Amino acid sequence: MFRNLIVGCVLWLTGIPMMAQAQDVENGSPQVQAELVADTTAIAPGKPFLAALHLRIRPGWHVYWENPGDSGLPVTLAWKLPEGWKAGKLQWPIPQKHLEDGGLVTYGYEGEVLLLAELTPPANLAPGEKITLPARATWLVCEKTCVPGSAEVALTLPASPTPQASPVAPTIEATQARLPQPGPVPYRISWEPGDAEMRLKVEGLPAQAKADFYPITPGASHPEWTSGGLLRVPYTDEKPAAVRGLLLVDDGGGQKGWIVEQPLGATAPGTSTAPEGTPQLTLARALGFGFLGGFILNLMPCVLPVIALKIFGFLKEAGESRQRVFRSGLAFVGGIFAWFMGLAVLICVARGAGKEVTWAFQFQNPVFVLGMMLLVFVFALNLLGVFEIWVPGTNKLAALSEKEGYGGAFLHGMFATLLATPCTAPFLGSALAFAFTQSTPVTLSMFASIAAGMSVPYLLLTANPGWMRWLPKPGMWMVRLKQAFGFLMLGTVVWLLGVLGAQKGTAEAVGAAWILLGVGGACWIFGAWCTPSARRPQRYLAVGAMVVLVGAGFNLASNQKAPAEADWEAWSPERVVELQKAGTPYFVDFTADWCLNCKYNEKFVLSTDAVKEALKGYVKLRADWTKGDPRITAELKKLGRGGVPVYVVDHSDGSEPKVLPELLTQPVVTEALK
Repeated sequence: MFRNLIVGCVLWLTGIPMMAQAQDVENGSPQVQAELVADTTAIAPGKPFLAALHLRIRPGWHVYWENPGDSGLPVTLAWKLPEGWKAGKLQWPIPQKHLEDGGLVTYGYEGEVLLLAELTPPANLAPGEKITLPARATWLVCEKTCVPGSAEVALTLPASPTPQASPVAPTIEATQARLPQPGPVPYRISWEPGDAEMRLKVEGLPAQAKADFYPITPGASHPEWTSGGLLRVPYTDEKPAAVRGLLLVDDGGGQKGWIVEQPLGATAPGTSTAPEGTPQLTLARALGFGFLGGFILNLMPCVLPVIALKIFGFLKEAGESRQRVFRSGLAFVGGIFAWFMGLAVLICVARGAGKEVTWAFQFQNPVFVLGMMLLVFVFALNLLGVFEIWVPGTNKLAALSEKEGYGGAFLHGMFATLLATPCTAPFLGSALAFAFTQSTPVTLSMFASIAAGMSVPYLLLTANPGWMRWLPKPGMWMVRLKQAFGFLMLGTVVWLLGVLGAQKGTAEAVGAAWILLGVGGACWIFGAWCTPSARRPQRYLAVGAMVVLVGAGFNLASNQKAPAEADWEAWSPERVVELQKAGTPYFVDFTADWCLNCKYNEKFVLSTDAVKEALKGYVKLRADWTKGDPRITAELKKLGRGGVPVYVVDHSDGSEPKVLPELLTQPVVTEALK
């Protein structure tokens, strides 16, 4: 697993219709819709039946099989069954093989897939009783980027001694036909164990038949066909007790599969090697791939603006001593190595503690993604000229002392490498695949080779300052190009915002945008009123305003989605008529998620203790107009209003309902409720 959970993109929020026979607590993610279905309309006490996790996957995306291959994570389904129930293991249909960048191979599903599980109910179910069977599904869905997803799903069926086949039973039967077949394999299979591989030979195949093998054993790599018709199945970890996998044969009548397993037992390691011409990723070859991949990382879209700015720095330093230029380059390279080696050490420590830690694992953490977003956003504003970095006694960063200049170059190198982390490049995928399966010294060596590859252009350029004469001379073009790179960095912010939205949801992404707005305003104040020439009182006022803006951004983010209250019911005309007939007083909040005044009133008036106390005895109804419900539109017209917020108090005592003002206060609401 080398690319899972690394980056996201701006995603659509369209829904996908779901099958019958299921109810979803959470529908899934924008890329995957999940539900539970069953092959029966009712549950017979003590009689097993088939349930299925049905995943609908957006075109171009895929989820993973029980062995994802060189990257990815398998789909999981954790049941939360009532007492007395039993659930069998997931039954996996034959997956598709995906060839990824860098020669990686993964196994998974596109379009739609049903993962089956046999459920056995207890024998003491009462006829007519409705049983809810909840579960939690998780997955990793990938296109060019990978996004983790999950859903709380549930299946509700009645108990009955005479169940019937459900409408989805034919689909489940079709899925069963795609499962690996039971029984012995109708071909002759022989295995030849080696030091670091198994070699599988399948005999008795028809002339035009094609065979393949998808390993399931942890540590077994994707097989390779050799020139002699053997299938090499390398295993990268310690020698397993057995090699288990899915044997696939397509003899012209469709693809069929069988689960096969070869125990290795105490068989002595063989001395055979792969036939001549079979490529193997040796340590030397992997180090070379790491070096080339690190070199190519300099061309990644997120890294290129930072690198270009460092070259601008070299241009400015070209008139200085050769020693100073070289030291500045070394500091920049030191930042690159510090980040890569720190990441390698962290990965090795976590791996030693039994954790699954992968390349760019930090992008799995929403807090880290938000921090990165803020850092890149501030950097972009600096490039666009919103503010300049300075310290007392200097005008610009370029005028810092020699020590501070080296420190800036070091941080510049770390920042460039940090932005490179979510990317893979040609050759880098294979190198990482090798690095993550090796011992700690080899893993550290691999990361050092990647850092060296990324560093070599700057070492060469600063060691030979004369080469800088081939670069264009400094001028206004540098200012314009720097501003253009600022917009590229803003594009990175949008990309990270998409990652956060995929991880936490739309509300959290909008909250992050409020934080960005507050930080952006603070940077503008810093650039306008915290200049070196500004007087001290002015700077103090400016810093105070900056703190207020940033605090306001975080406050708006925290209030972006008001917490749902259990005692609010959904409004409907039928419910209103019911309450009026019963003489029950009620309070209606006509609101929408996009209405700022609504959110203000909910946060600072309706959620206060005084108003909550006054609302006791009232049925609280919330009419959500976010998606333009025509019934709510008609009701607003009856009330003489064309939009929200609108608040209605009805005492159900024969008096006319009272419509409150759009901007509420506690006294206004409590007085109306008396």
